[in-house]
Amino acid sequence: MRFHDRRHAGDDLGLRLLVWAADGELAGTLVLAVSRGGVPVAAEVARALHAPLDVLVAQEICAPGAPETVIGAIVADDPPLYDRRALAMLDLTEDRLGSYVARVRTELYRCEALYRSGRHAPDIEGRTVILVDDGLTPGVTMRAAVRHLRRRQPARLIVAVPVCAPSTAATLREESADLMCLHQAPESLYAADEWYEDFGQVTDQEVIDTLSRLSAELRERS
Repeated sequence: MRFHDRRHAGDDLGLRLLVWAADGELAGTLVLAVSRGGVPVAAEVARALHAPLDVLVAQEICAPGAPETVIGAIVADDPPLYDRRALAMLDLTEDRLGSYVARVRTELYRCEALYRSGRHAPDIEGRTVILVDDGLTPGVTMRAAVRHLRRRQPARLIVAVPVCAPSTAATLREESADLMCLHQAPESLYAADEWYEDFGQVTDQEVIDTLSRLSAELRERS
């Protein structure tokens, strides 16, 4: 067991990223958390770097009737990104998932409205962005997030996670994202929660409170 909880993982990740920050590599950085599980991790990274924190809402698409099986992901108004291998194994097609994905997107819009409370999404063009989640296995949600952010033209995009499967790390590098991963997990890793003692569900209220708290802390420092 590597981490007590997500905050512990975020502390360790923030310390590692401070090495880059000390060299001036991360000046003007924006930390983005993949909601919801990435928020407690990203909060500690933002604290370590004295950087602003915001959230990128990404919704997993799970197999109908099998919520533990992730087959794809969506971000904003982007088309779904599917795990083609998972679709083939389950004998599913995109056409058959249309109405189901529409419901998932409705939930995504609900979360965006709730977490932002009227705030606009941050401008990332020309900025260094650190995109944080609590673990990547198999990582289709992070791939969807990376593709979405790439279209918004950041100067540099760094994916930072406590644990990542090797094949997922290789795929993200093919997506032209820098990767900071504290621990490479074996390919047999089924889920990121195997690396945590406490991996309880992150609630909407926890996301809202964390974003508000970090924003207040940043104002106090400035």
